[in-house]
Amino acid sequence: MCTVVPISVTVGANRIVPTVAIPYPLGDPSLPPEEEKGLRRKLVRKALDALCTEVAEQTVFTK
Repeated sequence: MCTVVPISVTVGANRIVPTVAIPYPLGDPSLPPEEEKGLRRKLVRKALDALCTEVAEQTVFTK
């Protein structure tokens, strides 16, 4: 999970899950609490799916 995808690509990460922003990678304090919780769950699920996905080269998980 990263906030700056190009850096992760440069260092050779094989699974890259983009997050929200540098100061709040796994959240957005401007959202109401329930929406922020949903956002966090979505990002963590995406990261878990990325870990369970077999990759042969660098992959950015955007969906």
